[in-house]
Amino acid sequence: MTVLSAGAALVVAVLPMAGVPAAAAPETLCKVKDDRLVEISGLLADDDGYIVVNDGADKESGRKIFYLGAKCKVNRTVSFPSRPRDTEDLARGADGTLWIGDIGDNDRERETIGVWRLAPGAKSPTLFRMSYPDGAHDAEALLVAGDGTPIVVTKDPLTAGVYVPERELDAASVVPLRRAGSFRIPVTTTDNPYGFKGRFVVTGAAASSDGSRVALRTYADAFEFDVEPGGTADAVVRAIEEGSPRRIALPDEPQGESIAYAADGTALLSISEMTGGAGSVDMLRYPLPDTPAPAVTSPQPKPEPTSEATPEKNRPVAAEQADEGGLPLGALAAGIALAGAALMLGLAIARRRR
Repeated sequence: MTVLSAGAALVVAVLPMAGVPAAAAPETLCKVKDDRLVEISGLLADDDGYIVVNDGADKESGRKIFYLGAKCKVNRTVSFPSRPRDTEDLARGADGTLWIGDIGDNDRERETIGVWRLAPGAKSPTLFRMSYPDGAHDAEALLVAGDGTPIVVTKDPLTAGVYVPERELDAASVVPLRRAGSFRIPVTTTDNPYGFKGRFVVTGAAASSDGSRVALRTYADAFEFDVEPGGTADAVVRAIEEGSPRRIALPDEPQGESIAYAADGTALLSISEMTGGAGSVDMLRYPLPDTPAPAVTSPQPKPEPTSEATPEKNRPVAAEQADEGGLPLGALAAGIALAGAALMLGLAIARRRR
């Protein structure tokens, strides 16, 4: 993305969103205390507990699929048959198949990415390789449609790419991906350790057990979409690209990269990648509103702190009427005001890629 297009994408991203109810304080379900789980990046929940994977664990002991009980204690693990590159997310198919997204690429240098597929009852997962049609991307979010199609959402700033395989996966060959859609990340003001930039990259994804809802998260917020019945990859992509998301604020998480639906679908679960000072990390539960009212958002911009590590103060997002079918006036003003910040973000990205 060019610097100019990044600024333009920011203005376009200020689109009508479903209502933002007052955020409820999350409930701490349990604490993960295990030296092998210090970089949790993927999360699933079921009636028995949780499943997690690490983000590119340096130690062999951390490069496994971990099954946790209801109290977050590791009950068992499953090893990979070969070393994964950078496992970033987890998803579950309608038939119970577990998918692990080996899709991380911080330096954007991988020629292929992969997904590991663990069928119910299998002893180890199988690797399937895929390639982007437009060069390398970093990605941390994986969904699986009801028809079994994996969907990768990139970590590109402001507008995330949504990619699906061109054909059925084949363990013996690299399958090309196609860019099926995009997600223009809405503007929010939610507190997070990375300030402005933390609100404009997708760090995880989740789908409800019945496939009727999907959620994408940033370091600051989750955005929930309703999916048309049918469970196809096209339906999921349409929901992400054309739907009006409901926002659930996830403020002040140290490094929020994991998101999952609770087994009963009534809440989103989150856990930070980084362990706390006491050698543990909290499994958090954010209740979902039953019937969110339609509205639009009008974020109020403010100066960013000079240090990315300094959290900003959280401010509520006000609802505002649109001006005769156009963008909300306050939202448009916010988009224009933040375009300068997008320019700075683009320059920072360009410097980092040199």
